[in-house]
Amino acid sequence: MAYYEEAIRQFPEEPSLHRRFDFTRLHYDLARRYNDRSFRGLVERLTMSEAMDLYAEILVKIQAHYVEAPNFKELVERGTNDLEIALTEPAFLAACRAVDGRKIEAFRQELRRTLGPRVIQNRHDACDAASLAARLADQWLGIAPVRVVLEYACGATNTLDPYSTYLTPDQLNEVYAQIEGNFVGLGVELKPHRDTLMVLRVITGSPAERAGIRPGDRIVAVDGRQTKDVSTERAANLLQGPAGTSVQLTLADAAGQTRSVTVGRQRVEVPSVDDVQILDRSQGVGYLKLTCFQKTTAHDLDAALWTLYQDGMRSLIIDVRGNPGGLLVAAVEVADRFLERGVIVSTRGRNAQEDLTYSAHEAGTWRVPLVVVVDQDSASAAEIFAGAIRDHHRGTIVGVRSFGKGSVQGIFPLEETNAGVRLTTAKFYSPSGRPYNNLGVEPDVVVQIAARPIDGQLPPPSPKEDTVLAAALQTARNSSQQR
Repeated sequence: MAYYEEAIRQFPEEPSLHRRFDFTRLHYDLARRYNDRSFRGLVERLTMSEAMDLYAEILVKIQAHYVEAPNFKELVERGTNDLEIALTEPAFLAACRAVDGRKIEAFRQELRRTLGPRVIQNRHDACDAASLAARLADQWLGIAPVRVVLEYACGATNTLDPYSTYLTPDQLNEVYAQIEGNFVGLGVELKPHRDTLMVLRVITGSPAERAGIRPGDRIVAVDGRQTKDVSTERAANLLQGPAGTSVQLTLADAAGQTRSVTVGRQRVEVPSVDDVQILDRSQGVGYLKLTCFQKTTAHDLDAALWTLYQDGMRSLIIDVRGNPGGLLVAAVEVADRFLERGVIVSTRGRNAQEDLTYSAHEAGTWRVPLVVVVDQDSASAAEIFAGAIRDHHRGTIVGVRSFGKGSVQGIFPLEETNAGVRLTTAKFYSPSGRPYNNLGVEPDVVVQIAARPIDGQLPPPSPKEDTVLAAALQTARNSSQQR
């Protein structure tokens, strides 16, 4: 899926890439849902009436909040596509009565023949169509109607755009934890890697750090279960559990040497500001890394800035490489720390209440020379911050063009199910009125690296090992000398 995302960034007007991305994403999302305990529990306990209420509520949310007016005929077609893909997925079929390929194909043809000519102009028509599809699936294949309705619900949300999605109860809780900046767990950021889970980041002060887990380690077994024998989603789920419990991990380092560690689960506070230090004492160049934008970010940044100031900071490098974004208001608060006046970002949506302009205030402004480091993974709120600094000529942007995510998402819980939906509600624009979507933020100083770091890992903040940081450091030194 990541390959299609990158291709779409390079060729945003190519429709075939978007179709392939949607197809791949539906497969991925379905497998993820059926590996999610909270979703499986929801499927088992919902009645048909409750499932239809859930689908209707999702359609209401889309109609009220999505950035574009919905086409209900298309939403139903997307649900049908989702159901057809589900009928090819073992995770979905395993929960149904045994069916053979000929029956599935006959059902698909009947479903298209029945739904294709139907006039679907509003959400009530869409609900009738989903209900009919559920009855047909029960009659032809013996599939529980609730499962079919939930596929229509997920199909309606998950192909609106790359960022809108249905959220299972556990996924919704994860989103809230990211916003609050704390969660119960081990304190690691992971990604799938060759039948293992690669550790991308270890949170400072977390149980994982105390257990000696390091970025680049690969989890090859969880409580004795080999990760190669289960899906990556299932392996990640095995790491979860209540506070106070523990899990045994078998780790492999870069050299292939394995070791076992026992890690306790506890509430982890996620710092949004990390690696606060003076990189060059003679020139007073301070450095900090913004890892995300959450509720605590402005407070964390204030503390870091005063620490650096007391340590002799005369210029500052802010590193937002790999920062996926977060809260728009947090990005505004961070930019406001360095801008005296002017627009920081504006948003425009289908509804007038989404048309907003956020501006800087002079009080509390830091006037220290500023360098912002970006990469292809700096996205969303990170781009709002970097774009505001660039448009106002407040600092120098160093690195490569950022990701290009120019949309705002809202989180909407769904009644009685503990699930939710994330919907794109607006697009955002730089102070000069430039869109970010598929364009990103272009650096003032472009630094291309000969090869990406192994497994996407950035080296530690040392200019000797990091050519991008070395360029940022030289830029900061020049800024200090020109004052």
